Amino acid sequence: VQLVESGGGLVQPGGSLRLSCVVSGFTLDAYAVGWFRQAPGKEREGVSCIWIRDSSTLYADSATGRFTISRDSAKNTVFLQIDSLKPEDSAVYYCAARWTADGNTLNPRLYDYWGQGIQVTVSS
Repeated sequence: VQLVESGGGLVQPGGSLRLSCVVSGFTLDAYAVGWFRQAPGKEREGVSCIWIRDSSTLYADSATGRFTISRDSAKNTVFLQIDSLKPEDSAVYYCAARWTADGNTLNPRLYDYWGQGIQVTVSS
């Protein structure tokens, strides 16, 4: 299993970004893909996740409204759209995947596979 993130970078406050995560190695659809972030000195926190089987989604309370998770099944890619970016959104963003038959969770300890992470910096 391999996950590769892209789309990060430096953005001004109020701007938007779309992060991409290409997932390979899963042969069935009983898995979920989540986005997490970790700022310096802080714990890794879940942002959003999507269960591939039925495309159901889950968002952290802090992510409701400005974050949108979606998928392109043909490209095995999961996206995280972030709008109205704030400096406090600056972090390394990771995508992760887990086998599951029972839906979504934002607990990072339950995810088995991780991407390398990508930096998002929001600054003027």
